[in-house]
Amino acid sequence: MSRELIIENVLGLHARPAAMLAKLASRFDCDISIKKDGAEVSAKSLMGLLSLEAARGTKLLFSVDGPDAEQAIDEITRLIESKFGENE
Repeated sequence: MSRELIIENVLGLHARPAAMLAKLASRFDCDISIKKDGAEVSAKSLMGLLSLEAARGTKLLFSVDGPDAEQAIDEITRLIESKFGENE
């Protein structure tokens, strides 16, 4: 299952939201990968997420495979669409 999501918070995927995403992704029994410009990282890896250097407006392709795939992608979508709880 795949879904394209756009980073919408002002500061992009910096340390705090990357940590939130890695923590959320680690809760699920599935593989979650993220692709950006040919690079692919695990959503469960904080360092991998930071290496994407995803600024505001960046499109990320999430691929999820495993028993919890649907729940995982839905919760990740909610987190990203909430702008990681950051006020603008």
